[in-house]
Amino acid sequence: MRDTLIVKPNYKEEEYIHITPSSAGWEHLSFAARNMKKGEVWKHQTGNHEYAIILLGGDFSVKSNRGEWVTENGRKDVFSGIAHTLYLPANTDFELVAESEILDIAYGWCRTDKQLDPVFKLPSEAEVEIRGGDNATRQINSLVQPGFPCDRLVAVEVYTPSGNWSSFPAHKHDERKVDENGVLLEACLEETYFYKIDKPQGYAIQQVYTDDRSLDVVNVVKHNEVVLVPKGYHPVVAGHGYNVYYLNFLAGSDQSLANTPDPDHAWIFGTWKGIDERIPMVKS
Repeated sequence: MRDTLIVKPNYKEEEYIHITPSSAGWEHLSFAARNMKKGEVWKHQTGNHEYAIILLGGDFSVKSNRGEWVTENGRKDVFSGIAHTLYLPANTDFELVAESEILDIAYGWCRTDKQLDPVFKLPSEAEVEIRGGDNATRQINSLVQPGFPCDRLVAVEVYTPSGNWSSFPAHKHDERKVDENGVLLEACLEETYFYKIDKPQGYAIQQVYTDDRSLDVVNVVKHNEVVLVPKGYHPVVAGHGYNVYYLNFLAGSDQSLANTPDPDHAWIFGTWKGIDERIPMVKS
């Protein structure tokens, strides 16, 4: 196990976040984020991996051997709207060009043996869910949702208002379980939480723990930092006064979000009296 579950940004590199299975100590999921100036080009070949590129802020255009796409009126930042999502399958050669003064993108990828079709998903096509209630209300935008025509990747973005709890009651997805009819009850997934905070001094707190507490870490997370979730439950709370965004990428045994709640806290489901009026925080 790593000494810390937090990955901090390194702005001296082209990718200010770069996580691979080797660096994370797991098997499937890679994740990166980069800033680009207008006119800069990122050339890449997906090889035997599938990619999902998430627009965090700005605009881009892409030319590839599988098609061409352009974002128009992309959000200024993550607190200004819903993401554009570009899914690129294996064996795609592409050039991504920054079309705004500053472009901020993130992307997750994992190995695949399937050859699928690219998908360009507009903000208006993302399903928006309001989950929880009271001071555990949050907004979830499904970008690469279960059932999306990919192999293993899943991606969602989550908005948690100041002082609210999120990913709560806590759940885990570190053991593949099916019932007697073969229905998936829990997937075995690796996960990254990539954070944006609406004020530079802001923060969130995320615990990652297992039933036996062999892993029990409390992470104080700041803007552009990532928390790795190799296993265990992983609730979040937004620091008072600070609105918190996080982008989740997951990959593993199934293209699914099947999970198991922490039995100590499962009683909380259904006890909420109402929905926080600050949600939804963003719209397409």
